[in-house]
Amino acid sequence: MTAAPIPGRSLATSRAVRELVRTAVLSVYGVSGFAGGGRVGRLLDRAGFGNRGCRVTLEPALVVDLDLLVAYGLPVAEVARQVESAVRYTLGHAVGQEPERVSIRIGRLRHEHGIAPLRDAPPTSEPGTGDLAASGTDVA
Repeated sequence: MTAAPIPGRSLATSRAVRELVRTAVLSVYGVSGFAGGGRVGRLLDRAGFGNRGCRVTLEPALVVDLDLLVAYGLPVAEVARQVESAVRYTLGHAVGQEPERVSIRIGRLRHEHGIAPLRDAPPTSEPGTGDLAASGTDVA
């Protein structure tokens, strides 16, 4: 709380900014959750005391550090780009200030149920003359 409030201005706490960032990150397709913290971090996060995987620094500049879990099989660079864009947009519109830096660390890839992991294809040889005929195409 400031000593002399400024009319027409709002004060956002670091917890409020962190919740805005968490909501923006989890809305991005491909993000499975937050990484980091180990067992203790997961317990504190469930109890509502931790900020596992999402750190926000307000002073001297707005900085966001994220540790994420990304769904297996998706392009990691594209997911990270979407996360950065969502965080910058959300903070720009909600707080009126974009972060100076958004750093994203991918902790691991998470296999989601229903998506089979890719298997290594067995090495194939060059197509032979009989392969084209066996394929059922009209091209010779």
